[in-house]
Amino acid sequence: MDNLTFNLAALAALLPCAILPLKRSPGPAEEVRDLAFWAVLAAAAAGSVAWTWAQFSSGWQTGIAASLWITIATAYILFILISMVSAAFARLLALFGPYAVVLGSIATIWAQAPARAGTTKAASVWLDLHITVSVATYALVTLAAMAALGVYSQERALKARKPSRLTAMLPSVAEGEALQLRLLMASALILGVGLITGAVIEILGGGSIFQLNHKIFLSVLSFAVIVGLLIVHRIIGLAGRRAARYLLLAYLLLTLGYPGVKFVTDVILA
Repeated sequence: MDNLTFNLAALAALLPCAILPLKRSPGPAEEVRDLAFWAVLAAAAAGSVAWTWAQFSSGWQTGIAASLWITIATAYILFILISMVSAAFARLLALFGPYAVVLGSIATIWAQAPARAGTTKAASVWLDLHITVSVATYALVTLAAMAALGVYSQERALKARKPSRLTAMLPSVAEGEALQLRLLMASALILGVGLITGAVIEILGGGSIFQLNHKIFLSVLSFAVIVGLLIVHRIIGLAGRRAARYLLLAYLLLTLGYPGVKFVTDVILA
């Protein structure tokens, strides 16, 4: 199977997750974790993991397409794991399924963009740890952003007194806020580890931990927004659409710092 066919097959494997929520009867009492739910998740995870594995089998890839596909694969693995213990989280498939298709489509379009090789001289164990943590962080914050978007949509519909089919498929505001908070706490912890490992790599590579580039600046700013949001929530109970906006801001900053920088270097400046 050639690379284009493999890529398109992986993209096609994501489509059932975007379509399945549309086939269900919306409602808060609807249990979405049935056989069809697990089947489409397994297909999406298997397709994205297989294609990602094929891309990285010859070594680490730094291009925007590979970065997006490894994010999709990791996010689907996390989505399956969290859905096993949270029925409310499983309902976020109505948002995450279509979003994953968008990411996969962008990755497919830019699949031919050249990638630039890394220049770090850090020990491989630290580099591997940093890469793993960075991918996990972006995937986790992606899921947190889906929870925040769900909360924002629910509160907006309630305020306008115009519930929609989409909001009927999503977790309630209370459930969404609880998911958002837990995912935020996990994201802050993992992102903090990522910043530490990144600093270690700079030191081992002969650089300075105080040297800032766009990626480091945006990552630190994202960490500050997430931690600040958690602190404010703890002190004054910031919640609802206001908290969702700040979480989405943190996700935007991470997006600019992770795939955004890769897009500029690998596509615009190539």
